[in-house]
Amino acid sequence: MPTWIVTGGAGFIGSEFVRQSVLRGDVRVVTLDKLTYAGNRETLAQVWEHSQHRFVQGDIADAALVARLLEEERPQAVVHLAAETHVDRSIDGPAPFVATNVVGTVRLLEEVCRYWQRLPPGQREAFRFLHVSTDEVFGTLGPEGRFTESSPYAPRSPYAASKAAADHFARAWFHTYGLPVIVTHSSNNYGPYQYPEKLIPLMTLNALEGKPLPVYGDGRQVRDWLHVADHCEALRCILERADPGSTYLIGAGEERANIDVVRAICREVDAARPDLPHAPCESLITLVADRPGHDRRYALDTSRLRHDVGWRPRHSFAAGLAATVRWYLEHLGWVERVCAGVYGRERLGLLSQPAET
Repeated sequence: MPTWIVTGGAGFIGSEFVRQSVLRGDVRVVTLDKLTYAGNRETLAQVWEHSQHRFVQGDIADAALVARLLEEERPQAVVHLAAETHVDRSIDGPAPFVATNVVGTVRLLEEVCRYWQRLPPGQREAFRFLHVSTDEVFGTLGPEGRFTESSPYAPRSPYAASKAAADHFARAWFHTYGLPVIVTHSSNNYGPYQYPEKLIPLMTLNALEGKPLPVYGDGRQVRDWLHVADHCEALRCILERADPGSTYLIGAGEERANIDVVRAICREVDAARPDLPHAPCESLITLVADRPGHDRRYALDTSRLRHDVGWRPRHSFAAGLAATVRWYLEHLGWVERVCAGVYGRERLGLLSQPAET
């Protein structure tokens, strides 16, 4: 049975990938996670004591730990999902994004490459390093067109810049050292276990409690929404079928303006909790100052993925959003535990105002 090491496997996307892989039953998974505010052991409860899963708490920037883990586990693949991901937090403090997304990725690449170079020829050829990135590295689109695998990079936030740097290093290890790297870029993910700083859980919880629903700018920023389960199924297909050095875009073609997503969330909360005193929840929507450097639109051309790998998303956005909203309404205890003393759903990423003179 092959072993895969998954970095960031206690986070939102990582835990879905770990759960899917372990419960499918044909691989052994080792989760390496630092357990920052967004990483949570509860996301792995289904597989925590599973015979085909091991959890290791640690930092991808800890070269000695990574080297030791590689020698102990002898993996056939490393799936790199560990990252700082929230754009607003990157505006408040870019340094942790550089430390994890850039420096951590480089140190991980160094140790994985050393391990890979010592493998016997057959195992070297079969090994894969799957580097999971974002569509935000490409910058912003106008009302027409889609990003492709050859789109130029134009990151506009510290988060996007840190992921762009990591992507370049990953590809450099392929071209310079021959490490069999595959890079993916996904659109906006949603689903269960997403930390409540992100749009869909934040708006769901605020709507439930009658708090304002702050929408940046005019709310017409467009994103392509991808269910996390579909994303992870695509990652597995790519890992098993794609050639080293390849790049794939992963999206569902479900473009929505942010304001329309928030209105849809309101309708779902109204339907699930018709007794709320502040209903309809749409009355709570408030337009606020836009995020600095806010990209206007993302959209992905996924034709290469569909042609080469044969993947198709299974979740429509309407059904996936309804199920996601219900999940958060039914798991308020989890929300309270992961946010306690760490995050009060306040606005992040506000630039300090210059002092008056």
